[in-house]
Amino acid sequence: QVQLVESGGGLVQAGGSLRLSCAASGLTFSRYVMGWFRQAPGKDREFVAAISWSGGSTYYADSVKGRFTISRDNAKNTAYLQMNSLKPEDTAVYYCAADRSMSSYASGNYDYWGQGTQVTVSS
Repeated sequence: QVQLVESGGGLVQAGGSLRLSCAASGLTFSRYVMGWFRQAPGKDREFVAAISWSGGSTYYADSVKGRFTISRDNAKNTAYLQMNSLKPEDTAVYYCAADRSMSSYASGNYDYWGQGTQVTVSS
C-alpha cells in the first residue's frame, strides 16, 4: 500500500530553519506531483508548496514564498521542504501529499496523504 512518511519537524526559534522530508513507498514516485500542506490549531488546512513530477516546476503560497523551498529526489522517492526564516505563524502540523495530476495542486485534492509532522516556532 502507499505510504507517505514525514519527518524533520520539531521546535525551533523564530528565524531558524528546518528541513522536512517525505519518504514515499508503494507508488511510482516520479509519476506523482508532491505537495506540502499545513494546518494550525483551529484553522483550516492550507497549501504551502507543490512540485511537478520531474521537479521542473514549483509553486508556493504567498506566505512562504522566498523562505521555503520544495524539492524532490526521484531516485530516493523523497520530497523535501526546506524552511528558512521561520516565523511563529508557521507553527502547524505539516503534511505531504501525492497526486498524479498537477491541475489542482493547491486545492488539497490529492490521492495520498502522510500522517503529518509538527513544526513549532517560538518567538
